[in-house]
Amino acid sequence: MPDVRIASPQGKWILLTTVLGSSMALLDSTVVNVALPHIGRDLGADLAALQWTVNAYMVTLAGLILLGGALGDRFGRRRIFVLGVLWFAAASLLCGLAPNAGVLIAARALQGVGGALLTPGSLALIQASFHADDRGRAVGLWSGFGGVGAAVGPFLGGWLVDGAGWRWVFLLNVPLALLCAPVALRHVPESSDQRAHTRFDVLGAVLCAAALALLTYALIEARTASWAVALSAVAGAVAAVAFVVVERRGKDPMMPPDVFSSRQFTAINLVTLCVYAAFGGFFFLAALQLQVVVGWSALAAGTALLPTTVLMLLLSARSGELAERLGPRLQLTAGPLLCAAGMLLMLRVGPGASYLADVLPALLVLGLGMVTLVAPLTASVLAAVDTARAGLASGINNAAARAAGLVAVAALPLLTGMGEEAYRSAPAFDDAFRPAMLICAGVLVAGSVIACTTVRRPTPDCPRPECRTHGSVLTPPLEGDRTP
Repeated sequence: MPDVRIASPQGKWILLTTVLGSSMALLDSTVVNVALPHIGRDLGADLAALQWTVNAYMVTLAGLILLGGALGDRFGRRRIFVLGVLWFAAASLLCGLAPNAGVLIAARALQGVGGALLTPGSLALIQASFHADDRGRAVGLWSGFGGVGAAVGPFLGGWLVDGAGWRWVFLLNVPLALLCAPVALRHVPESSDQRAHTRFDVLGAVLCAAALALLTYALIEARTASWAVALSAVAGAVAAVAFVVVERRGKDPMMPPDVFSSRQFTAINLVTLCVYAAFGGFFFLAALQLQVVVGWSALAAGTALLPTTVLMLLLSARSGELAERLGPRLQLTAGPLLCAAGMLLMLRVGPGASYLADVLPALLVLGLGMVTLVAPLTASVLAAVDTARAGLASGINNAAARAAGLVAVAALPLLTGMGEEAYRSAPAFDDAFRPAMLICAGVLVAGSVIACTTVRRPTPDCPRPECRTHGSVLTPPLEGDRTP
């Protein structure tokens, strides 16, 4: 049984290393968007390359994150976590040294593999190490400090981009890893799950990642209307169907189809797809809009986006408490509508926009909407499955959110007619940004309607979220296994 206490020196070391590990992935997911215009100019990259700079990471991370958690359970959570940290750092070094966009995109895909190993591992180490009486508080501290890292990300990224250069957005991960890995090896106890099977759903993970990659390619390159695009779309659809077949017939699927026999679980994941597609598209385009159209520096653009994360950190726990008293339906209906209103307010953000009069009101409304919906969304995911499957349900929901974000980043430029060089032209980008905000708002309204018509009040004995404080704007919080 785990017996480490938070107040002990070992407990503090465990918290430090897990927060460092998870913060690497959280920082990366928030700072890269701010650096995109500089990356494009420095490497001579077109818009498609910038889309892939974001999506190559998300493809491998979303496709492999469930497998990463299973590998930790079987081969040792500390071992897989440290491997993920070092892998992530090596890929980050390659990103920072990339001579062209092709190498950067390949390195970003490798980064996603490392993220898939370390992200579930950081939470699993907390759960496997701390005494039962301290586990909830430890998870809360891990989630809260990780949220602070997410909040610092845009500001730090902008500061680095304007100062040392965009390459340091990636190179910063190397010293963090060199601190994190030795601490983990020295102070974190090894643990594993003796019930874990020796078989892994590698085929399922590969098919999932392949389907996401092929469909993303088809969306990003669709404006060329080539045979390669058509073949990629067909191959992606075939890979997606094959993934479903493998999961239905496999002995140890990473995404057991029977978990979707719960209509509530399926409905909540549909809501997740809607809201996180909108969030992924928004934060990708907003960072560009503030720099390309409004004319702000990377630091100013990154700092401008801070209010959403700060509101999440300050109010997410209270939102969860409110959902427990009232039930999740009201908040899951109202939250997406507030977010949609925030995105409609972004229509005022154009050339010469004022931060206080135009940008801040939109981000405050968006942030309040996110606060309103994220905590009850997580609670509803957990309530829709058996207690023993809480970790699996959370992992699936987290992967769904990431997949939705990458599809949005791929599809929105296509749907709005954004050209390959649009990010170099303020008028062209502004003309595409406005319909993109309308599309995101419409998707959020669809999520609100789904929630209003399908979400029901959970039973009193259902699992409760352990991550009460959450700061990531691109993914819901991960929750762990609840079995002893």
